[in-house]
Amino acid sequence: MEDVFIARLMTAGATTVTPETSVEEAAQVMLDQGIGSVVVVDEEGRLAGILTTTDFVRIVAERQPKDESTVAEFMTTDVVTASAQDVVTDVAEKLLEHRIHHIPVVTDDDHIIGIATTTDLTSYVTTLEEYE
Repeated sequence: MEDVFIARLMTAGATTVTPETSVEEAAQVMLDQGIGSVVVVDEEGRLAGILTTTDFVRIVAERQPKDESTVAEFMTTDVVTASAQDVVTDVAEKLLEHRIHHIPVVTDDDHIIGIATTTDLTSYVTTLEEYE
C-alpha cells in the first residue's frame, strides 16, 4: 500500500465554488451531487478553503440565515492538503491526525486537481483485502 499514490484513488476534478457563493447554493450543489464537501477556489482557481457537512452543522447550530450568508463566512481556510504524489498511507495519517474526512489534492501552486475522502481509502483497503 505504501507505493500507491493518492492520485490513483482521488476523485479528479473536485466540485468547486467561490467564496461569494451563497451557503444555500453550496448546500444544494452538495445535495444534488451526493457529496460531503465542496472545495472553495479563488478567481485564479487556487484553493481558498473547503466547506463540508460539518460546517453545515455549525451553520444550523448558530442559526445563521443561510440565504444571506456566503461560503466565505463558514469555510475552513486552514485546509490540510495532499499532492498527487503523496502515498496513500501518508494521506490516511493526515486524515486521522486532523480528524477530517476530505482532503483536496493540489498542485505546487495550490490549483485543485482532485479530492480524496475516507470513503476512497476505505474502498481501496476493502479491495486489497478481497485479493489477499
